[in-house]
Amino acid sequence: MVRGGGWGAAARLVRPLVPAPNARAALLWLHGNAGNIGHRVHNLRQFHDLLGVQVFLFDYRGYGQSEGKPSEEGLLRDAEAAWRILQARPDVDGRAVVLFGRSLGAAVAAELATRVQPAALILETPFTSLLDMGRHHYWFLPVRWLVRSRYDTLAGVRRARAPVLILHGDADEIVPFRMGEEVFAAAPEPKAFHRIVGGSHNDTYLVGGQAYWRAFRAFLVTALPAPRSPG
Repeated sequence: MVRGGGWGAAARLVRPLVPAPNARAALLWLHGNAGNIGHRVHNLRQFHDLLGVQVFLFDYRGYGQSEGKPSEEGLLRDAEAAWRILQARPDVDGRAVVLFGRSLGAAVAAELATRVQPAALILETPFTSLLDMGRHHYWFLPVRWLVRSRYDTLAGVRRARAPVLILHGDADEIVPFRMGEEVFAAAPEPKAFHRIVGGSHNDTYLVGGQAYWRAFRAFLVTALPAPRSPG
């Protein structure tokens, strides 16, 4: 929870149901525009149980119980604050923090990856930029003069300094599948792309089935640093 542009006591490392003391990674989850962290608890549990990772999930300013007004720079500041919290925790390997962004959160994650050094960058259902989204959905309006925020995923991913995984449903009714392909094409190597057959915008992890989770596992195996030796 964010209070007045700062972090409240509710911001914490989430370990749902079962702790993960031997987790290989901590996932910093940057959610999309719709809803808040309360709508993602079931999916969060799957990440924890099926991937064995720690998950840090928070609401940006103006979302859920977080105070303030959302803005592009404000969301980035909140994401940077979450990053610093994870880096400061003794139970988190700072070298193994993975950025995971969905939809709007993918744009935030891509830009954050130019400001910090994550172990990996995972973008799901990413759009290329907010301007491109406006042009796609409102082609009959002069969106270039109406859209003030950039949320330029392409610009961010081009400068990312980490392995990149892109996941996108080929039946996405909100963000065109081709945008995910464009983001992938712009990303530097090493990178991977996972097509979720029949997946729409909000059901990727449900429609994707075991292949979805295998894509995550295979990517993390190659992207994460070797665990630190005890002592």
